[in-house]
Amino acid sequence: MTNNILLKFAKKGINLSPDAYEKVMKSDNPLNFASDLIVKLKSSDFKPVDLISISGKTVDEITGNIDDDVKSEAAEPTPEVNNKTDKNPDSITKKSELKSDDKKDTKSEGIIKIDESEKIEDAKIEFKRNLENIDVEYDFEVLQDSSKKSYTSGEIGDLITYFQSRYEKLSKILKQRPDLKMTTKVADIEDGQTTLNLILMVKEIRSTKNGHKFVEFEDDTGSISILFSNKNEELFADAEKLVRDEVVGVIANKDGDFVIANQLIYPGVLRVQEKDMDFGVVFLSDVHIGSLTFLEDAFQKFIDWINCEYGNEEQRKVAEDIKYLIIAGDIVDGIGVYPNQDKELSIKDIREQYDEAARFLGNIRSDIKIIITPGNHDASRLAEPQPAVPEEYAKSLYQLNNVEFVSNPAVVSLDGINVLIYHGESFNELPMAIKGLSYEKNEEMMVELLRKRHLAPIYGERTPLASELEDYLVIEHVPDIFHTGHIHINSYKKYNGIHLINSGTFQTQTEYQKIKNIEPTPAQVPIIHKGNYKLFRFID
Repeated sequence: MTNNILLKFAKKGINLSPDAYEKVMKSDNPLNFASDLIVKLKSSDFKPVDLISISGKTVDEITGNIDDDVKSEAAEPTPEVNNKTDKNPDSITKKSELKSDDKKDTKSEGIIKIDESEKIEDAKIEFKRNLENIDVEYDFEVLQDSSKKSYTSGEIGDLITYFQSRYEKLSKILKQRPDLKMTTKVADIEDGQTTLNLILMVKEIRSTKNGHKFVEFEDDTGSISILFSNKNEELFADAEKLVRDEVVGVIANKDGDFVIANQLIYPGVLRVQEKDMDFGVVFLSDVHIGSLTFLEDAFQKFIDWINCEYGNEEQRKVAEDIKYLIIAGDIVDGIGVYPNQDKELSIKDIREQYDEAARFLGNIRSDIKIIITPGNHDASRLAEPQPAVPEEYAKSLYQLNNVEFVSNPAVVSLDGINVLIYHGESFNELPMAIKGLSYEKNEEMMVELLRKRHLAPIYGERTPLASELEDYLVIEHVPDIFHTGHIHINSYKKYNGIHLINSGTFQTQTEYQKIKNIEPTPAQVPIIHKGNYKLFRFID
């Protein structure tokens, strides 16, 4: 680890004095501490000459471990640490292999705990890879990609067409439910009609002084207000998960002008029949290459592992079966994503960031197909659906024969296994809109999106959505695997036979996450190996 720590600082133009090095190594997690210290040093008003040799006192000052009255002393040059320090590699004990929870019900089968992840053993071996072009046959198909279909003029007519598309797509799904095969439009409700079977879009939600909910709905013919009474606890709990602009089925009783809900029907997903799978798929997101907090050493270990060069025998056997690698956005940190981002960048040119990504991914063995979608940090438009990252920014990645670029969201078929890929920008607003949801339990947000059959149902708030002529964020077909990112927190759940995966990050905690009290789970890589979920760690 010694050389890795020193190299990490050296790459950023920073040398550590012996006492500074000692403080880094005595921290609970030297690699994470080093990354955090680099960000703080680079973000401060230090000149390049100040970084020639960082003293232990400066480390204390930067990390807040000394009194304010002694923080004024500047860092003084001291002899460099000898880079040839020899220490034995860390001894790592393999944890028990992940297993699904034995307790199963009709909707979910076991949530995998992050602390049950399996540490990749530090057992590097020599392995000759095929670095030349090879003829590998993939049963690979892009089922949904809006990159070349996306169009909007920004006019009000496009917005109307967009919501009509959403309503029609979700109506088609809802009409497969027995209770909604025969429905009534709002404009066709007759005066004497008492039972209403409706497919509606949520327009507005408000609470009464008695704690009931009044929801104003609409369809393409008119609007209607429906009461959800808190006396019906189950129905009311379901109604509390309603959000603006989603499409649902409602069965209600009408008494004059007053309408009371009896049943709320979400589009939902039926149980998926599990398919045979004799290969492995790796899931990544939020790598953030170009950031000062990018965990380069851990990512290199991941690449060594997927090339069958790292890990114990069992772990390398898993790597041998990997056929696909999916990256769900934010492969680079980007430029100008948030104020003062340049202070937190190690690479300040977007094209150079993608060049660096190509350097890493180009070292992955050529018989693995790599599928990349954009995220909010990538060089694609921010509004969803996001077209694939343009070649003009990521030319070096486009030159790799085994890389496929698709939109966000996208659906791909991997040897018959359908994977829905979505970066996850809507996760920013779901916890504020629906009680009980949180970043830490993002698998529950994924469940909610599947119930609503839409990846970003709320229009016009935190998630930027383009008013396309077609709503490409409707989940029209139920996937076998649902893969997201954005939150930087790993999660897994099996819901109605569907693997729900959030792939975490390869970036340490950012300043923004500290403010939001978000604890990331870096360098933890989820894998579906022959139908079974595994989680490998590449950092202590």
